[in-house]
Amino acid sequence: MSPISSISAAQRALDTEPQSIDAPLSAAAAFLVLIVKDDDASIAAARSVVASTDDLVKDVRIRTDGGVFTCNVGISHRAWGPLTGKPAPSELAPFKEVRGATHTAVSTAGDLLYHIRAESMGVIIEFERLLLEAFGNSVTAIDDVAGFRYFDGRDLLEFVDGTANPDGLDLPAATIVGDEDPEYAGGSYVVIQKYLHDMAAWRSQSVETQEAIIGRTKFSNSELPDATQGQKSHKTLCTIEDADGEHDILRDNMPFAVPGRGEYGTYFIGYSRHLWVIDKMLERMFIGDPPPLHDRILDFSKAVTGVTFFAPARKFLSNLAD
Repeated sequence: MSPISSISAAQRALDTEPQSIDAPLSAAAAFLVLIVKDDDASIAAARSVVASTDDLVKDVRIRTDGGVFTCNVGISHRAWGPLTGKPAPSELAPFKEVRGATHTAVSTAGDLLYHIRAESMGVIIEFERLLLEAFGNSVTAIDDVAGFRYFDGRDLLEFVDGTANPDGLDLPAATIVGDEDPEYAGGSYVVIQKYLHDMAAWRSQSVETQEAIIGRTKFSNSELPDATQGQKSHKTLCTIEDADGEHDILRDNMPFAVPGRGEYGTYFIGYSRHLWVIDKMLERMFIGDPPPLHDRILDFSKAVTGVTFFAPARKFLSNLAD
């Protein structure tokens, strides 16, 4: 490779460096969803803060004990044009409501997503405080959920979550946009949903019934055989295959709870190279395969939010300041 080619390749790598999509699972997380006010001054102020997010992350990280501390920023379809002044990534669209015979994946508002991960909730709170001070009156926070690690990576339904996540070289291949959309290479599509659990109803089910619904054993996390016909498990419905093979996504779900209000849930967040993969998962869950045999986990878990974002490469974000 010639020196010029080497320099070009290095510059390309810098320009397409992803955000911290592949950060390790953490003990704590926050999911902060913001609406940007529509006036020009607010849009300009929000753009400036988004562009400087990496600097704020560094300012806070240096005060930590060296543990995990990352932040990914996602921009919605509604906010993309005003904040970036550029055409949207090829698959970016508002979250599509999925209405099945029994359950609905609702579509809700959201312009910016801050997905913050750390080993300490104190670090996350400090970062959010500084971030919201920087935004000032340019945004309105419409959701702010604190997630926590539950025992050995289980959700509050007491099953291990994220077992099917890709790793190694399969991780960027499944989550990071490549040459199929070169202007947005290094980015990732992000879908969030907040699910509230009916814990009493779930716990009234036998372990065998719970395992059949999930598709894994509860205690050993062993995969159960796929159903050949009729009612499929959550695991099977969320497995997307076509002529090109199986299509993975990265889930970084976290449990959340407010026991004093009887609120227990799972915050779903999925990162994918192709938005259609998550769309297909939700269609299979809520409509069923075959219809109307929906994912039975939905009989105990209600989706109360649903928003789609695109998390562009780091350089794209920082260039918004120009």
